[in-house]
Amino acid sequence: MTVLVITHSHDNECIPKVIQAIEEQGGAAFRFNTDQFPTEVKLDLSCSRAAERGRLIGAQGSLNLGDVTAVWYRRIRIGQQIPTTMEAQLRHASVQESRRTINGMLASLQAFHLDRVENIRRAEHKSLQLQIAREIGFDIPRTLTTNNPTAVREFAQTCKQGIITKMLTSFAIYDEGEEKVVYTNPVSEADLEHLEGLQLCPMTFQENIPKALELRITIVGKTVFAAAVDSQKLEKSHHDWRRQGLALLHDWQPYTLPADITLKLLTLMERLHLNYGAVDMILTPDKRYVFLEVNPCGEFFWLDLLPELEISEAIAQLLLSPAHTVPQYSYR
Repeated sequence: MTVLVITHSHDNECIPKVIQAIEEQGGAAFRFNTDQFPTEVKLDLSCSRAAERGRLIGAQGSLNLGDVTAVWYRRIRIGQQIPTTMEAQLRHASVQESRRTINGMLASLQAFHLDRVENIRRAEHKSLQLQIAREIGFDIPRTLTTNNPTAVREFAQTCKQGIITKMLTSFAIYDEGEEKVVYTNPVSEADLEHLEGLQLCPMTFQENIPKALELRITIVGKTVFAAAVDSQKLEKSHHDWRRQGLALLHDWQPYTLPADITLKLLTLMERLHLNYGAVDMILTPDKRYVFLEVNPCGEFFWLDLLPELEISEAIAQLLLSPAHTVPQYSYR
């Protein structure tokens, strides 16, 4: 069995670890660094009345797409190495054409996908996640997404423990070459008086939920791996543990979820048509489990350091599962 790994050349140690697990379980893996397409990696796709053929050529060698039995879609950075000195409109066209080519190739691969791009893109919508989570029976934070300052002030008045703000998109701002990640932040009374920026960019606001523990739950197929950390032990991590993620790296511990929470999580994954997801939840001081979000391509490398959480091995096992349906048509 052959797994096509969709990633980029600067991805972290999860890639070689999962590839090693695939090989140890008797499979083969081909790493496709998408940032190297179309500048270094070559792709041949042909289609006729007689047959379809596909070949991917990179530093690892040549891959016949007809041999691919599973796809691990992790990260995608198509066209990043196209020279920035190229005329802007032409570079934009080149990047877009490259993306359409690769997305078309992925869509046509008759193999098991972890997960399909269209399912990932749908599941990324936070409003949809919260809607489904509420329908399933999860406790969720009161949430407002808006570009209306008046609505924010009215919302804040209904939240006795204050509100926090976050963006729906993960991104960083670069100031003189220095990366500044946009984190979740508390909203002060002074902030409520200066919301003019909303007319240029909507934001998401949530009630501030007291935290006893923060939970990161990695779901691989039907296997649920849960870990917890006390983010309140460090001042700068109160509202977003990622601010001091390195300091908390070795504080994460395996956590046993109640059976009903596990069942709800698996139901959520089924409703979102996902086989993989990284879920963030809060355990409150009064023992409520509050669902925040699920990232369809969420990170797990620091949890994989815990010997009790064999996430890489579970991903490899799922990708190589003989239970996957053998496609009737595929590239040859």
